[in-house]
Amino acid sequence: MNQLELARKEINRIDSEMARLFEERMKACAQIGLYKKENGLSVRDSARETELINKNRTYIDDPEIEGYYVGFMRNTIDLSCAYQSRLMEGIRVTYCGDEGAYAHIAAKRMFPEGEHIRYSDFADAYKAVENGQYDCAVLPLENSYAGEVGAVLDLIFSGELFVNQVIDMPIVHHLVACEGASIEGIKTVISHPQALLQCANYLHDRGYETQTFSNTALAAKYVKDSGDMTVAAIASEEAAAAYGLKVLDTDINDSKNNTTRFAAFSRAQNHPQSSGKRENENFLLVFTVQNEAGSLAKALNIIGIHGFNMRNLRSRPMKQLQWNYYFYIEAEGNINTQNGRDMLQELSAICAKLKLVGSYYTNNVK
Repeated sequence: MNQLELARKEINRIDSEMARLFEERMKACAQIGLYKKENGLSVRDSARETELINKNRTYIDDPEIEGYYVGFMRNTIDLSCAYQSRLMEGIRVTYCGDEGAYAHIAAKRMFPEGEHIRYSDFADAYKAVENGQYDCAVLPLENSYAGEVGAVLDLIFSGELFVNQVIDMPIVHHLVACEGASIEGIKTVISHPQALLQCANYLHDRGYETQTFSNTALAAKYVKDSGDMTVAAIASEEAAAAYGLKVLDTDINDSKNNTTRFAAFSRAQNHPQSSGKRENENFLLVFTVQNEAGSLAKALNIIGIHGFNMRNLRSRPMKQLQWNYYFYIEAEGNINTQNGRDMLQELSAICAKLKLVGSYYTNNVK
């Protein structure tokens, strides 16, 4: 047997072993896919993928081969995610809005393989997941321009679902109208009040009249149905495509930092683990404190003493008790550690109600 035949025989042996290991790996990926479906998690996790590649590349001794191995790992991860996506095709996701609305866009970007079911009310979308009709709900937490979404925070406090995923999605408004319309011919612009407010300078400078609509996607649909060449809507590019409209002008926001944070809610609680600290590790708590002086300060001190950095603190009135409030906190760090469990135990001693709503990684969506 010559050198070529020996090398090919060795490759055949290695390929046989690799095929067996690949099958084992894909079976493990299937379990991950089922877990992600149950917990309302996206298939892709770019930080985890980078962490995995950086760790695995250290197993290669030959620096000339290392780059090829990184490419091999990226292809393997893509195949694994494609397999998980197929397993998650049955996931059913509720959102609040219409086709082409920003909530619909967020739901599609979080779960591109899912079925997306629209609701007109936050509470209805939330309760449909709570009672087991659907797998998860994608709802807004806050907008950088308009502030918190109080109705969703109240559901977080009173409901039973967990937040297992959060994305920061830039909101980019476009001026859309019927085919054949022109910017010069537009007289009236319709949209959701917040969208009109976020584009106020643009609208004022061009002298457009404005009318409010219940949401941006429905405004786009109205323009299409009316066929009026003098009416335009402020909406997303996706809404324009959904209703066959033309984009007359792009990115007309007054502020270029307009972002909405959307959360995925599900019945199961995710417990993310990582081999090292990730900058986008976060957790969310809601709680009430005893009605006595210094109670809130004590709770905040406990969180600080345990080294967790609060990035958001809000208070909301409790609907059942007049002049009583609950508190909503988002903090950075991994709470699924002994330190995190110790903090929760200390908080429970001074809080009348304490709920760990979720621990998650925040992702930015381009």
